[in-house]
Amino acid sequence: MAIYFYKISDEYGCFSNFSHYGFELNGKWWMTSEHYFQAQKFHGTMYEEEIRLLDNPMKVAEMGRNRDLPLREDWESVKDDIMRKAVLTKFQQNYDIRKILLATGDVLIVEKTTNDYYWGCGNKGDGKNMLGHILMEVREILIEDF
Repeated sequence: MAIYFYKISDEYGCFSNFSHYGFELNGKWWMTSEHYFQAQKFHGTMYEEEIRLLDNPMKVAEMGRNRDLPLREDWESVKDDIMRKAVLTKFQQNYDIRKILLATGDVLIVEKTTNDYYWGCGNKGDGKNMLGHILMEVREILIEDF
């Protein structure tokens, strides 16, 4: 058995980085985990704050994927840890969705997306599903902490 998520309107939509469960991290308020994640691609530049202040996560994703902007040099080596930090903080600070995540027990969690083979499962289900794995890691941390 597995839990699949993608759209924020789905049953487990709160697992999406686009879901509107804000949190405070590094002394700032982040509307979504997508805001935090994409902004960190440009840490220490004006683009970091510009992304943080955007009004919706789709705009955030588009700006974060814009390769005309100066991506930080260490991005590939730090992106997984940045995602872990964002997802963990989101679930630590939002009790209602923490309960939903913890209620999944030890079931496999999969981001069901057809075009992302790194964060999701990809079109054929053979992607890395890193976001799903991070959610399961966060679940284990929360079980230990609460």
